Amino acid sequence: MGSYIEFNDTLQITTAQGFPKELNLESHLNKPIKAEDFEGRVFEFCNKSNIRIYHPAPVRVFLAHNINGKWLHWGKVHIIEQTIHAETQTTSGKYKIIQIYEPEYMRLKNIFDVEEDKRYWDDSMHKII
Repeated sequence: MGSYIEFNDTLQITTAQGFPKELNLESHLNKPIKAEDFEGRVFEFCNKSNIRIYHPAPVRVFLAHNINGKWLHWGKVHIIEQTIHAETQTTSGKYKIIQIYEPEYMRLKNIFDVEEDKRYWDDSMHKII
């Protein structure tokens, strides 16, 4: 007998799962948001399918917003708490934002580090899709 546990270095969540509403790309492109804007705040995520283990603080975990199946990488977080729900096979937890990428770095990271079918940023058009 065994169990399947996934180890993740990326917290990829939808708004409904706990992605911060304050992280708005249009606003960020006009006036970059800084991690300091969130100092001392703790965010929660929930209903991540499957049993997952994220690297606990002080190790960084990448933060990606899942927007209709497309990933937009925003920065890095520290996972400060995780809960595995055995009956529902889901994971939830708490995190702190430790770094927000500047818009140009976000664009490049999403072009070079995200699988083509999951990219939120379409570089061929030099705009957000």
